[in-house]
Amino acid sequence: MMRLTGTGVLGLAILFFVTVSGVLWGCPSYNVYSKEQAGRAALAEAQSSRQIAVLEAKARLESARMLADAEVVRAEGAARANRILQDSLGGPDGYLRYLQIQAIDGKDASIIYVPTEGGLPLLESSRLAPRPRTDN
Repeated sequence: MMRLTGTGVLGLAILFFVTVSGVLWGCPSYNVYSKEQAGRAALAEAQSSRQIAVLEAKARLESARMLADAEVVRAEGAARANRILQDSLGGPDGYLRYLQIQAIDGKDASIIYVPTEGGLPLLESSRLAPRPRTDN
C-alpha cells in the first residue's frame, strides 16, 4: 500500500479544487454554448422551411398559369371550330339546328319537340296515351 505524504494530499486537494472549479465554470459556459447552437439550428430549420414554402408557392403559381394558358388555348380552338362549323352550315341558325340534331341523336327520348315554322309544336300526345282495350 501506498501512503500519501503531505505533498500528495496537497496535490490531490489542488487537483480536486481545479476539477470542481472547472466544472463550476464550464457548466454555465457549456449551457450558453449549447443554447446558442440550438438557436442556430432552429434558425437554419426555419429558413429552410421558409424556402421550401416559397418554392412550393412558386410551383403552384406556375402550375395555375400553365393550366390557365391551356384553358385559353382550348377555348380558342373550340371557338375556331365552332366558327368553321357555323360558317359551313349557313350561319348561326344552321349551327343551332345542327346542335339540336346532335342533342336529339345523343338521347334516348320517346318524345321529341320539333319546332315548326309557325312556332307551334306538333303534339302527338295521343300517340303515347294508353289505349283502352276492346275485348270481344
